[in-house]
Amino acid sequence: MEICSLPVPTKNGKSLDEIRKSVKFHPSIWGDFFLKYYNSDNTKITDAEQEELTKQKEMVRKLLAQTPDDSTYKLELIDVIQRLGVEYHFEKEIEESLKYIHDNYKHQNNKDINDLRTVALRFRLLRQQGYNVSCDVFRKFIDNEGNFVASLENNVEGLLNLYEAAHLATHGDEILDRAIEFCSSHLRASQLNKMIDVSLSKRVNEALILNMPLRKSLTRLGARKFIPVYEEDESHNEILLNFAKLDFNVVQKMHQRELSDATRWWKKLDVANKMPYARDRIAECFFWMLGVYFEPCYANARRILLRFISMASIIDDTYEYATLDELQILTDAIQRWDVNATLEDSPPYIQMCYRSVIETYYEIENEMEKTGDSYRVQYAIKDMKKLVMAYFEEPKWLYNKYIPTVEEYMKVSIVSCGYMAMSTTSLLGMGDQVRKEDFDWIINEPLIVLASSAICRLMDDLVGDEYEQKTSSVDCYMKQYGMSKEEVCVELRRQVKNAWKDMNQECLEPKPASLPILMRIFNLGRVIHLLYSDDDCYANPIKSKEWIKLVLVEPLKI
Repeated sequence: MEICSLPVPTKNGKSLDEIRKSVKFHPSIWGDFFLKYYNSDNTKITDAEQEELTKQKEMVRKLLAQTPDDSTYKLELIDVIQRLGVEYHFEKEIEESLKYIHDNYKHQNNKDINDLRTVALRFRLLRQQGYNVSCDVFRKFIDNEGNFVASLENNVEGLLNLYEAAHLATHGDEILDRAIEFCSSHLRASQLNKMIDVSLSKRVNEALILNMPLRKSLTRLGARKFIPVYEEDESHNEILLNFAKLDFNVVQKMHQRELSDATRWWKKLDVANKMPYARDRIAECFFWMLGVYFEPCYANARRILLRFISMASIIDDTYEYATLDELQILTDAIQRWDVNATLEDSPPYIQMCYRSVIETYYEIENEMEKTGDSYRVQYAIKDMKKLVMAYFEEPKWLYNKYIPTVEEYMKVSIVSCGYMAMSTTSLLGMGDQVRKEDFDWIINEPLIVLASSAICRLMDDLVGDEYEQKTSSVDCYMKQYGMSKEEVCVELRRQVKNAWKDMNQECLEPKPASLPILMRIFNLGRVIHLLYSDDDCYANPIKSKEWIKLVLVEPLKI
């Protein structure tokens, strides 16, 4: 396809370059907020807090140890610990308990075998842990005609647990597909506002009405919303509740300090003045990172990935703003990766974009040399080069007024969404949990990375974007297959659903990588599910403001 480098006229008389350069993103709504209010003094964790946290942690550990593994209460306890966001403290204990439950399930005289709530909870917890348990355990709730038995229709707790479990479906799990339809129908029919159990009503609302089932929810945001719901539950455990609150507030201080440092780094780039066309979203990017990994042990990994996504966001916006000739120069320079290149004949914003990328990766490489892991950065650079090549294809389509085939579009856009490069980069700072073989695996586009990328690309296309001058999969399907926009959206949602099944399958034994690695990629899909469910909540920061306040501004009352 021949590249057209001349300004392309449009119906309103303006060139495509003029239209692209007239696009304005919503300014930052956070500004210097985190830099101003969260310094090393007011985010300090006191000795008293740390001592109390350690004390309460041991109390919860004791509670876990004293609860028999063959009891329903053990399942409930593990579930609550996970929902409260404190599972990372007890991974070994939970892993051992779930292994026992998995290995001994068939040999137990289980009085709860016909209790839908318990069967669904056990199934979900085991699949979350990677055990490839069969969904045939739900056949006892199916009648002779293949439908779920009518007696379940008013069992709200059971239906909710089945609904949550069904989101761990893989390809071929038809019974779980039917379960989602059945549970959705009857949970919607249950009058939530008239439920006596307020806690249960709020959990149904979160999972179903707000479309945030546990499998697709961000751990940190989910915990922040669940803790007050759990407190309203009359049967809550006071020890566990108090520990979850204290742990949330302590970790929140760590995150506030990290975001304060990140804001300082971002301000030094002076993006607002030197590249004013780019989105100013450091707080939103950090929130994104917390969706990938919030645990304190991943602070270094978060810092590295935050720098990547900040650079990727700048580059993405540059490829939306610059002319094709300018983009050719930038693309060629990034492919060469010459640390001494200045691009002095290019506009200042092209020079700034290039220099920012090179210097950011140089800083990361220097940091990783201290641990002997600098080789990892080469994998990230390779993926960044691939990302930039994909970015360059999209404006070429636009300038040539070319709508690609669906196959052409997906080949490029599944890379340009950035999730392949982000998946690789997410492993850089994870320390000894990652080996060179893991980078060799992830760089070759494994199924879980392709699935996470597909979710990102298609959900972005589904919500559309008034800010972007880009071809989308919707355009491609409509032209190639003569489909209506509504028909295309149905098809894209079907593909997103299948991509979630691909990711679920990849997280089951035999797994292609360790669960900590797989969950980084899975969590990227979760972030997209939140940000792109109804609108582009990255381009429009007003949409994500409340989430950021919950997770990064407002502590829990103790």
